[in-house]
Amino acid sequence: MTDLKLPQLPYGSWTETRVTIHLILQIMGKTRLGLTHRKNHWWFITIYVSARGFSTFTIPLDKGLSSLEIELDVLQKAVTISHSEKGTTQIKLESGLTVAHFYKRYMGEISKLGLTPKFIPKPFDMGIDKPFEELEDYSSFDWNAIRRFWQLMQWNNSIFKEFSGRFYGKTCPVQIYWHHMDLAVTRFSGKKLPPMDKSVRISDRDTYSHEQISCGFWVGDDTIPEPMYYSYTYPSPEGLDKETLKPESAKWADSNGSPMALLSYDDVRSLPDPRQAVLDFLESSYLAGAKLSGWKVKELTTPSLKDV
Repeated sequence: MTDLKLPQLPYGSWTETRVTIHLILQIMGKTRLGLTHRKNHWWFITIYVSARGFSTFTIPLDKGLSSLEIELDVLQKAVTISHSEKGTTQIKLESGLTVAHFYKRYMGEISKLGLTPKFIPKPFDMGIDKPFEELEDYSSFDWNAIRRFWQLMQWNNSIFKEFSGRFYGKTCPVQIYWHHMDLAVTRFSGKKLPPMDKSVRISDRDTYSHEQISCGFWVGDDTIPEPMYYSYTYPSPEGLDKETLKPESAKWADSNGSPMALLSYDDVRSLPDPRQAVLDFLESSYLAGAKLSGWKVKELTTPSLKDV
C-alpha cells in the first residue's frame, strides 16, 4: 500500500473552483429534490459519486414511464442532462461561464423537457444570499483540482461502501449531501427520538428523528480548513470523547457542544495503509458511540455468509 498515490487537495488551493462546483452540485441536487418523491432523512435529494463524476442517478418521471439523470461529467468537463425519451444535452463548463449564466442555460434545458421542478433558487448553507441567477462572481473551473476532488471522492466512496456493508441495520446509501458537499453514510439503532421543537428547521427535524451514528468526509470549511474525516453520535452519550479512536492521529473535537471524531486526510496520506486507517477510524468511532448508547452491536453486525 505504500505506493498508493492519493491526490493532494489543500483547502486553499482551489477555493474559487470549489465554491463554483459546490453551487453547481446544489443546483443539481435541488432539481432532484423538486422532482422526486420524499424519502426519509432527505435521502431523496442527495447526489452520488459516479464513474464519470457526480450524478443524481435515475430520477423517475411520468409516473415511472420515463426518467432523468443529471451528471457533472468530469471527463467531458460538462453537466450532462439525459432524458430516457428525449435524448441528452450538455452544458460545457468553461472558465468564464458564471454560475448565473449556467443556471439560466440549465433551467432552459430542463424547461425544454417539460419539467418545472419546484425549489428555492438560491444557495443553501453557503453564506450566499443572492439567488443562482444573480451569481456572476463564480466562474472558476480548475479541472486538475476538480479531477483530484473526484478521484478522492471515488476512493472514499469505495471505503464507505465497504464499511456500510458491515452493518445489518438501517443505513443510508453512501451519498453526497450538497449543502456541505460531504460524502456520508449513517447507521441507525432503530430507536425513534422525541420530536424536535418546531422552531428547529425542518431539514434537521427530519434528519435527526432517530438515534444514529454518522460518518463522512468533507474537503474542509472555514472552521476546519483542510480535508477531514468525521464521525458523530446523535444524541451524544456521556463520556464519548474519552473513548479511544484509531489511528493514533484521530482525535475528539467539540462541535456545537458535542464531541465529534476527526481524522485529517493529510495524516491518512502519510500512513503505510491509508485505506485500513480510514476503516479503523470509521469502526472505532462507530463502536465508541454504539457501546455508550447501548446499541445491540453484535446483532447489528453483518454475519459471514456461512453464518447466515
